[in-house]
Amino acid sequence: MLLKQLFDQNTWTYTYLLADPSTGEAVIIDPVLEQVDRDLQLLSELGLDLLYVLDTHVHADHITGAGALRERTGAKSAVSAANQVDCADLPLRHGDVLSFGCYTLEARSTPGHTSGCLSFVLKAGGKTMAFTGDSLFIRGCGRTDFQQGDSATLYDSVHTQLFSLPDDTILFPGHDYRGHSTSTVAEEKAHNPRLKTSISKEAFIGIMDALDLAYPKRIHEALPANLACGFAEDSDPTAPLILELSPKDLEDLDTVRIVDVRSAEEFQGELSPLPKAELAPLPELKAHSKNWPKEDAILVVCRSGRRSLQACKTLHQQGFTKVANLKGGLLAWQREQETSS
Repeated sequence: MLLKQLFDQNTWTYTYLLADPSTGEAVIIDPVLEQVDRDLQLLSELGLDLLYVLDTHVHADHITGAGALRERTGAKSAVSAANQVDCADLPLRHGDVLSFGCYTLEARSTPGHTSGCLSFVLKAGGKTMAFTGDSLFIRGCGRTDFQQGDSATLYDSVHTQLFSLPDDTILFPGHDYRGHSTSTVAEEKAHNPRLKTSISKEAFIGIMDALDLAYPKRIHEALPANLACGFAEDSDPTAPLILELSPKDLEDLDTVRIVDVRSAEEFQGELSPLPKAELAPLPELKAHSKNWPKEDAILVVCRSGRRSLQACKTLHQQGFTKVANLKGGLLAWQREQETSS
């Protein structure tokens, strides 16, 4: 198996690229928005086809690159169902399995740092590996004082879902602040100053309560952006308000230009486009719209209404004034059709 451990120095974040060299199918875990071009270049250099982009949780210290990677590769994004991230393709639950080539990743629910943390377990070449996000670091763990964090829950998650793995399981954390790259279950059981097996749950709770940490510097930016798959909301108070229409508001679709900003793969997928919709993937929107009449009335759609909202803002910046977003996207449209039929 091919495994690349990549690092973002500004946020001390590890991103993992996993692939089956024989098929070229690949997975990325915990991408960072500012490193998307790096990750895309590596995929291209290695001739890999990205199937899945996984987030171990909704991050508070950096913005995920999941949405951008999905837009540029057609990969499916995935995060815990507990996070209720509407724009993610796959809401993962405990025990779900994702396959790439001859390998599988098992999702294990490991809440405590946040209420929606996942760890991913993989077996390859007789070895077990676990990608633990912020649930378990090398000689440490993620904090438990925000985002529905809970120390007792984290203690139980680590001991039941991670320390129950074989002792020689290789652990790959979501962050490192001391220059470490990997550890093992046996090492952390013996040496983790917060979670080693000699420390009781009550003692662990006391340790976490005494940390008194400052909040991450980017929390107010990162959380809303990560709930939108990495597409940050426009905070400019002078930006034009975007007209949002629900599926019930739509009447005569023949009078508007319907623009679908999903990827080409999504456009041909299970979630069918609106009648007469034209494809203009969000990264290519400016090129597609270059010769559109500025007076056109445009309805912009995507899967959940997140990317289309970004697209509306882009079109406004280009001088289009009659622009509306389909609120809730094609998922809401499909639900409305099913209800009314």
